[in-house]
Amino acid sequence: MSDHDDITHGPAPLGAVDAAPLHDAVDELARALHEYVDTAVGVRAEFGAAEADEDPRILALETRIATHNAHVFDALHGTLGMHPDLTTLTWGEDEVAEHDHEHAAGEPEAAEVFYLGFVVTPPTRPTDASMGTVIDLLDEAGEETVTKLVGAGFDVVEWAASRGEPGLFDDEDDDDDES
Repeated sequence: MSDHDDITHGPAPLGAVDAAPLHDAVDELARALHEYVDTAVGVRAEFGAAEADEDPRILALETRIATHNAHVFDALHGTLGMHPDLTTLTWGEDEVAEHDHEHAAGEPEAAEVFYLGFVVTPPTRPTDASMGTVIDLLDEAGEETVTKLVGAGFDVVEWAASRGEPGLFDDEDDDDDES
């Protein structure tokens, strides 16, 4: 029996829910985020931006924040039966230019593309999960993998989770090849 078989994941409204444990999980995440800000300010006062990104104190806090984020997800999922997407970064069209960084613009010459593929069939037992859930799970796994690769010293220029075919990255030369 899966954790999706209980009333929390059913079609009926839940009625009264004790939100205190949910707020506790969010408060723990908020404390970790505040600690990250304080530590980042201190680390940046000691080191340049690239070194600060790789500082063990920063990496440890990023891991802790990711763990707290997972706890928030688990609390919401376990209590409300929802599958919240709380880690996606989204900027409005008018804000995109503010987030273009020169140091991220060019792909290093030695960059290589790696793929990890899955062939997934629909669930065979009753569940609230759909085939659309797979991309959410792969997106989460992708974020974790990027964190691990960066922690190991690699520079992840781009990454994608896609359905159907490998995610295609922006490559201006692709258009020329098709002519």
